[in-house]
Amino acid sequence: MPNSTKCLLIGSTESYSGKSAAVLGIAYQLQERHIEIAYGKPLGTCPSELQDDMDEDVRLITQLLNIPNQHVLPTLLFFNEALIAQRIQGEAIDYCHHLQPYIQVPSADLVLVEGAGTLEEGRLFGLSIAQLAKAIDSATLLVVRFHVNSIVDQLLAAKFHLGDRLIGVLINDIPLEQLEFVNVAVRNFLESQGIPVLGMLPSNQFLRSVSVAELVKQLNAQVLCCRERLDLMVSTLKIGAMNVNSALKYLRMAENMAVVTGGDRTDIQLAALETSTQCLILTGQIPPTDAVISRAEDLEIPILSVDLDTLTTVEIIDRTFGQVRLHEPAKVQCIRYMMEKHFDTERLLIQLGLEPAVKIR
Repeated sequence: MPNSTKCLLIGSTESYSGKSAAVLGIAYQLQERHIEIAYGKPLGTCPSELQDDMDEDVRLITQLLNIPNQHVLPTLLFFNEALIAQRIQGEAIDYCHHLQPYIQVPSADLVLVEGAGTLEEGRLFGLSIAQLAKAIDSATLLVVRFHVNSIVDQLLAAKFHLGDRLIGVLINDIPLEQLEFVNVAVRNFLESQGIPVLGMLPSNQFLRSVSVAELVKQLNAQVLCCRERLDLMVSTLKIGAMNVNSALKYLRMAENMAVVTGGDRTDIQLAALETSTQCLILTGQIPPTDAVISRAEDLEIPILSVDLDTLTTVEIIDRTFGQVRLHEPAKVQCIRYMMEKHFDTERLLIQLGLEPAVKIR
């Protein structure tokens, strides 16, 4: 398939590696260098809440970047169980033949293409990372979350499948105590294997935080007070299930918490409100006392009630922490700063065959 516009496919080796954040950060860097970009996500994973055909990640990123409509490329399909069932029962659309908008965007210098969550996701439809890269003749950048025991194997496997199309990797979420090891040993080894390391992002607790509003949404929770403070950010989760003296010591060790406890544990609830708690999440469908509500309102700490058991509540919150969303403006600014500091945009441009431009501040 002929390609008249340069493409950069950005993929990841596992879900929630920070791929969309990387797309956003890279796009900002390119725009600052006056490189005209187009953007699209052929395989949708976040159906629009507005019931249209736009992926929510695409909507958010194009709005944040002010990408004109003619440079917003179509999502071909949304990855879901119904579509998978249709495919394995005989649906035979060749989606690669619908990629023409991605390969000919005359008014763009570079097309940023966001791949699916893993290297193999979408293979059933001909839209895995390797299949996409071949179909649109694209260079590929991979975002990988740091795992000390598996990162090298993951990237060697990716290099085997992608070959010279893999022009670089961005290693994300590196614990501070591992930074020197990654910067020296891991980087040197990967570079020796023909895998350029274009960026290394240290772990950032704020980026992994979620708003109370997002917890309300994910838990389908009832807000009992302080609805106007759902913008508070939560970075840690604590469970209040011990005696109150132990709970105080336990809760004072963390900051910016969501505390999950039973609706009948008034003692834990009052103790939590005197620590760095951003919201109380009550299980058991037992309403808090007037004293708890009054104190929470004084301190402007939301109280949520959920129709779930503690284990399910904790599992949902843990999963939410792993899914960094970009809706909060402060997170967007944090991503811009980290990518400017830790990602080698000039080397990326050289790898793509684009002349590095003077950055305008």
